[in-house]
Amino acid sequence: MRGARAGRTATPPPLGAVLLRKARRPVRGPRPGAAQAPRAGALAPRPPRVTLGRRRCRTPRPPPRPRYQGPAVMAAAPAAERPKTSPKSVKFLFGGLAGMGATVFVQPLDLVKNRMQLSGAGAKGREYRTSLHALGSILRHEGLKGIYTGLSAGLLRQATYTTTRLGIYSVLLERFGGADGTPPPFLAKAAMGMTAGAAGAFVGTPAEVALIRMTADGRLPPGERRGYHNVFDALVRMAREEGVFTLWRGCIPTMARAVVVNAAQLASYSQSKQFLLDSGHFRDDILCHFCASMISGLVTTAASMPVDIVKTRIQNMRTIDGKPEYRNGLDVLLKVVRYEGFFSLWKGFTPYYARLGPHTVLTFIFLEQMNKWYQRLFLSA
Repeated sequence: MRGARAGRTATPPPLGAVLLRKARRPVRGPRPGAAQAPRAGALAPRPPRVTLGRRRCRTPRPPPRPRYQGPAVMAAAPAAERPKTSPKSVKFLFGGLAGMGATVFVQPLDLVKNRMQLSGAGAKGREYRTSLHALGSILRHEGLKGIYTGLSAGLLRQATYTTTRLGIYSVLLERFGGADGTPPPFLAKAAMGMTAGAAGAFVGTPAEVALIRMTADGRLPPGERRGYHNVFDALVRMAREEGVFTLWRGCIPTMARAVVVNAAQLASYSQSKQFLLDSGHFRDDILCHFCASMISGLVTTAASMPVDIVKTRIQNMRTIDGKPEYRNGLDVLLKVVRYEGFFSLWKGFTPYYARLGPHTVLTFIFLEQMNKWYQRLFLSA
């Protein structure tokens, strides 16, 4: 019997009985104070994730596509975002007033500059050794009133030349600037300055000729002086005695000088002001305008003096026996270099910068202040 049982195969218990037996078995936990050793072959537990105040990034949903609103609405939308600016007529007016206000202060320096550039003309000896010598000679022979000779012509020149060039430059700067008010690049500003300067020079040439002749009249002997009473008397007499085209004598060198001056002055002023503001040490106030204007005046003086002396000599020249003193601007340059030396092209650098620097400073200060007050009174409401 036992052998028969030993020969039989043991029948496994049913699966349900095994599961019921395991469920009734008590669960034994680890003893208190004892560390539970990991089983052999088991992976180490993953440490908990620590977040340092940052939320997990999720891929943002793409923005919805804008609806088509029609060409009229889309064309009007950028215009509504542009900042308010003054009208073009106001830009022209402010440009002329700023230049005229600066001329009142620098007219004596302009007189000394013209006398220094004409000193030594015609292979003669120099009349003035230095700028101070010229100023003292004018005060001694012509009096205090003499240093303001040609003020009416200077004001008319600013009312025509400066009004045109600053007005056109402001319009071009606004036209080719960014929609958010960002200025155009440097080369574009230089091209705008050249265009505005050439247009302003053509308009202001008659007043320029009158200014040169009125400021140079005091250095001539009494019998050779033209004796203009004011700028309007000068314009009428030049047109009647020498022809209407005399009013535009020296127009080409005047426009060439204006191209050089405005390319250097306007572009370098905008670039200098932008550089000073980007440096973080300046704010958009009078100090920033002053420093940018002085840098602009120095660059303009060095670049434009040779062209300016050509313009001055041609506009002041006389016609002797039907033959003018100079044939063209190149003839002026050759004669100045031959009889007076190469560096005579920069003759009068000190009065030129002393005139151009303060004039540039005062012009842009007046222009910035007028624009700021107009913005505050009329455009901010």
